[in-house]
Amino acid sequence: MNDAQLKATLKAGKVGKFKVDTGLYFRVTEQQSAFWVLRYTINGKRREISLGRYGKPPEGLPLSEAKLKAIQTRASIKEGVDPIAEKKRNKLPHFNTVNDVAKDWLSECERHLKNPQIPARVYRKDIFPYIGDLAVDKVNSRDILQIIRAINKSGRPSIANDALNYCKQLFNHALKLDLLANNPAAPFTEKDAGGAEKSRDRALSLDEIKTVFKVFERHTDIMTRENYLALVLLLVLGVRKGELISAKWSEFDFKKMVWTLDANKTKTVAQIKIPLPDQLKPIFQELMVRANGSEYVFPSRRSSRRRKYISDDTLNHALAKLFGQKVDSKKQPLPNILGEHGIEHFVVHDLRRTCRSLLAQNGVPSHVAERCLNHKIKGVEGIYDRYDYFAERKTAISDLAKIIFEVIHISKPNLDL
Repeated sequence: MNDAQLKATLKAGKVGKFKVDTGLYFRVTEQQSAFWVLRYTINGKRREISLGRYGKPPEGLPLSEAKLKAIQTRASIKEGVDPIAEKKRNKLPHFNTVNDVAKDWLSECERHLKNPQIPARVYRKDIFPYIGDLAVDKVNSRDILQIIRAINKSGRPSIANDALNYCKQLFNHALKLDLLANNPAAPFTEKDAGGAEKSRDRALSLDEIKTVFKVFERHTDIMTRENYLALVLLLVLGVRKGELISAKWSEFDFKKMVWTLDANKTKTVAQIKIPLPDQLKPIFQELMVRANGSEYVFPSRRSSRRRKYISDDTLNHALAKLFGQKVDSKKQPLPNILGEHGIEHFVVHDLRRTCRSLLAQNGVPSHVAERCLNHKIKGVEGIYDRYDYFAERKTAISDLAKIIFEVIHISKPNLDL
């Protein structure tokens, strides 16, 4: 059929398939739409694929272009390429930049990691600013080196190790997607990043606790009241920071003075009931007022679509500022206020270790102290000992609270829960 015959067929309102060339057909629907169809055989199967709509370019294909496209498609079929299979294949998402790959990788993290927010945070803060907008196949080892050196320079060797590990995972994911031939992070080891990590052993003495919280009270512009109260709770209860800052009011029974921490929020993946000493009641009273109706004990202080409670970095940043590890609004280094008061550097997680140390000093048996911190009891004893030690933990934490509150004096608002 020539072009005049095609137009005549369409004008006559004929419906059906009309052969034009080898395997090429002109198909007219009942709605008087015309398409180019190619019939072919591959792997012993007869198949049919649409090459496009009949008409003028760019929306349609005229006869000459339809024939050329049919020739090209048949040539690919002879090479064993099934155009229908390739068309389905092309429906996969397109990954152009590192950020495109990261979104897919982080969605996989959400599926199999208990705390996917950790790699997401490291990527967002320390990886994306350097390579997020680069084409994924253009990233080289120098880019990875720049990332880990910048983190090390900021004094965060453990985060440098994490970032390197996440870069390796991210680009391994790109390898799985057939976007790369090599992983640019592969040549690097822990030595190139933050080095071998040593277990921290920093714990504060009671004298240090007294000094530290006095400094906190004098510098409320840095250590806000909510942050101050959060650190008191971490010190007394020995819970993990993430467990506390994400706590909801619905988890607390203030009549029985018990905090029920569900299994999906604990590192041990087991529910635990945490006894609350009476000394903490005024703190929770004040926090409830400050929460202003929020479902969270420590609601986010800025509108955020990501989550409704404070950032994982909020307490860390406040403490780092008092150690002179941050800069002010004019990019000038802050003074090491805690250091000037003779306090050796510590981090928020060290308060949990301090709690454990003080429990030991107070004569609390090891197995009870470990349960106070919601640690799993190791070995055979852990397998057979399923007792929760709630009464023993209540006594231990109450005694610890008395000791701590002798050195930390907190005003008690006249409010009722």
